[in-house]
This record gives sequence, C-alpha cells and structure tokens, in this order.
Amino acid sequence: MPDVRLVHGDRGAVTVEAALALCSLVAVMVLVLSSVAAGAAHLRCLDAAREAARLVARGEPDRARQVAESIAPRGAVVDIRLRADEVEVRVSAAAVPGLPLLSLSAAAVGVLEPAAVTSVAEPAAGDAAGGYPAESGADPSDPIDSVRAGGPP
Repeated sequence: MPDVRLVHGDRGAVTVEAALALCSLVAVMVLVLSSVAAGAAHLRCLDAAREAARLVARGEPDRARQVAESIAPRGAVVDIRLRADEVEVRVSAAAVPGLPLLSLSAAAVGVLEPAAVTSVAEPAAGDAAGGYPAESGADPSDPIDSVRAGGPP
C-alpha cells in the first residue's frame, strides 16, 4: 500500500505560491505607479523652471518665483540665478512616495531681453540695503550677481 503522507505532502503549496505571486504583483505595480508619478513630477519641475526662466527674461522676477512654485510639485525649491544677461532657473523636488532615494531636478536657461536687464538690475522694492534677500543664496560680492542687486558691474 502506498504511503498516504507522501501523496498529501504538497497540500497548500498552490496557496503559498499564489500568495507570493500576488505580493510580487503588488510590489511591481507600486514601482510602476511610483515611476509614473516620478515622471509626472519631473515634467512639472521642468515646466516650472522653463516658465520661471521665461518670466525673468521678460523682466518679472518676483512673479517668476510665484508661478514656478505654483507649477512645481509641493515642497519644491526654486533657485533663480542671474549671470550677465542670462538667467538660470533650477527647480528641485523631494523624493516621490514609493521611491525614497529618488530626487528630482530640472533646469532652464534664458537670455534676458534688453528691457528686462534694467528692470532686473534695479534693487527690490522692499529691500532697504539694495541687496539680495537672504533666502536667494546669491553672493553680492560676486560681480555677476551684484548686477541684480544694483551694485557696480
């Protein structure tokens, strides 16, 4: 007579395999959805940087930061730097849920229009010293950055 225990030794194996397959499928779906979200967030960073560079080039630097922050993903950092007649805008965002090691960044560069060079070079209205706001990260002693602050070129 055959041993009955050997015949029934595989009982529940299909259930375990199905559970592992479902867990793997869920993990793959989370990675796919997180990747799509990361792609969308990167496009938002790129759009924000491009729009801010365009606005600064037109001579509207204050509006540029506001618009870039509204377009960029929540919590993104907008960095606007002027060098001679060029503007560089970099937008950086934190990690996407599901992909914690991923950080997003996009940059755009534009050339200031002739009328914008003088309007951007004037000191900000609320700045008594005529320098940069503390959060801008610019160096007033740098001859290129001092143009925006209204200092000597």
